[in-house]
Amino acid sequence: MYKILIVEDDATIAKTIEVHLSKWDYDVRCVEDFKNVQEEFIAFEPQLVLMDIILPFYNGFHWCTQIRNVSKVPIIFLSSANDNMNIVMAMNMGGDDFIEKPFDLNVLTAKIQALLRRAYSFQGQMHILEYKGVILNLNDAVVSYQDTSLELARNDFKILQMLMENAGKIVRREDLMERLWESDAFVDDNTLTVNVTRLRRKLEEIGISDYITTKKGIGYWIV
Repeated sequence: MYKILIVEDDATIAKTIEVHLSKWDYDVRCVEDFKNVQEEFIAFEPQLVLMDIILPFYNGFHWCTQIRNVSKVPIIFLSSANDNMNIVMAMNMGGDDFIEKPFDLNVLTAKIQALLRRAYSFQGQMHILEYKGVILNLNDAVVSYQDTSLELARNDFKILQMLMENAGKIVRREDLMERLWESDAFVDDNTLTVNVTRLRRKLEEIGISDYITTKKGIGYWIV
């Protein structure tokens, strides 16, 4: 079952869409906290987003950019602000389609179905880890924080993934070495230290400081 997130502050419109799409067996959720749309997106992990432009606090262009930092899921803009500038802006910000309000629910459904077919015929679903504002996309090894993102190398990605999967717990050096090299034998212990140091430096480049803590003689953790 595909999951669809509705980012629409008009409760009547949002509920109408939700009820209609639920009849097509979609799992639909409407955003409630318009200050933290990205957090709701990450928690729900939808396969498609319906996005209004005019929203409380931040507009739809802002949230489209935030979502694009961590995901490539299809985004359809729904708006009565249908002048050419807004349509071009929506596409440039990462939108996949623009539907003018008022719209026909059957047309909306057809466009959703078409986008989902194109987006997921040859690829899997989105998988994301998030802790303390740091977001790791498991599909493409991209780490994001606030408005910046960075693609990680293989070892950097594996270390961060394991630490975020076990956030709040100490991950032993031996377990990290097993994940990286499929063995903790015949690997210089200093090699892991070098890898973690490099990862810390890369995280600092996008504003993530003091994220990974060393437990001397045992391992590492994200507190």
